[in-house]
Amino acid sequence: MSCTRASNNPGGGHKRPRSDAVNKVTVVLGAQWGDEGKGKVVDLLATESDVVCRCQGGNNAGHTVVVDGKEYDFHLFPSGIINTKAISFIGNGVVIHLPGLFEEAEKNEKKGLKDWERRLIISDRAHLVFDFHQAVDGLQEVQRQAQEGKNIGTTKKGIGPTYSSKAARTGLRICDLLSDFDEFSSRFKILAHQHQSMFPTLEIDIEGQLRKLKVLAEKIRPMVRDGVYFMYEALHSTPKKILVEGANAALLDIDFGTYPFVTSSNCTVGGVCTGLGIPPQNIGEVYGVVKAYTTRVGIGAFPTEQFNEIGELLQSRGSEWGVTTGRKRRCGWLDLIILRYAHMINGFTALALTKLDILDVLDEVKIGVAYKLNGKRIPHFPANQEILQKVEVEYEVMPGWKTDTTGARKWEDLPPKAQNYIRCVENHIGVPVKWVGVGKSRESMIQLF
Repeated sequence: MSCTRASNNPGGGHKRPRSDAVNKVTVVLGAQWGDEGKGKVVDLLATESDVVCRCQGGNNAGHTVVVDGKEYDFHLFPSGIINTKAISFIGNGVVIHLPGLFEEAEKNEKKGLKDWERRLIISDRAHLVFDFHQAVDGLQEVQRQAQEGKNIGTTKKGIGPTYSSKAARTGLRICDLLSDFDEFSSRFKILAHQHQSMFPTLEIDIEGQLRKLKVLAEKIRPMVRDGVYFMYEALHSTPKKILVEGANAALLDIDFGTYPFVTSSNCTVGGVCTGLGIPPQNIGEVYGVVKAYTTRVGIGAFPTEQFNEIGELLQSRGSEWGVTTGRKRRCGWLDLIILRYAHMINGFTALALTKLDILDVLDEVKIGVAYKLNGKRIPHFPANQEILQKVEVEYEVMPGWKTDTTGARKWEDLPPKAQNYIRCVENHIGVPVKWVGVGKSRESMIQLF
């Protein structure tokens, strides 16, 4: 291609080339500590999307999607994999445990998922989670418990150790696995021995794992693409609706979450750019998903947690068990300090408020609107965990609506007191609520505008 061409500007001067219009990506992110019902929102949007992407995390994430009465659980797959007309893309920021990927596929195939391998694309730059990473994850938790008397509460899926290998520049990627297998094997052995030197009790069947990886390499080979070029083509080709699903949530972000009780990736909006290889200017709508109350799995400060019958009621009515771990989720009142903080980082253009129906039976509902320290309001969300443990929550108390909302399908169907609750959230955060969830099914997501 020649860089010299005739001027289209007879009057002289420099005429800049026109920038072609590009497709924008719509991003869906958790705004608290975990799966706030993102799967349902993503599934809803995926029905009209052409490409659905995962940008970070691994199979430590868990999203439940209910379609036609069937409940699907996704961990590595984008929740949009159900949509047979969309391409599902696992980006370079995701860490992939290949046995876990195929196990997830098999479980969901039994529930009705079909032909997923024809519409799944995997970035060649994504890092691999090995079995020994998962074993190390468990050993590290045992060490923390023995040395400090407390652990982090990881899923033991090997996510942290894999991102550690990535940061140390000793990790292995999909492209390595699909290239020279002898070279891959050599680097795999070095990495395995490094972990054994750090953890003397760690046993690794190196040859056995390599045999399995060689088989898995051929199974995924047809799905692997250069992720940067794939995303560029999707953004710059014919008009497409591109959806990005963030795993985990804002308060688990490695930089902005309740460190050290966090995940090992950026699950805020910045992770979309680094995890997919797209420029910030290509990001369009950013939707934050938040439950009508607050939950978290694992340990760490949780200011609005309820150690009483309210917490038990929310846990039981909301079926609050971790999708990935099966652990009981801790429950408390909705914390708007957290939500405002998540909005500061992510710049939400709208919110999805899920599980409103869980509050249907309460005489009154509370919303945390401010933190106090030593009797004085503090204007920020504390970075230090010890300080966060000490804050006192200031609540706004509202009357409950005492009405079954599960049959509501439009705004007018919701009781006025439930509408007031939603408006209160909007007013405090300064972001409109676009969807309200009142049940498990796709149809139970009420769209307000």
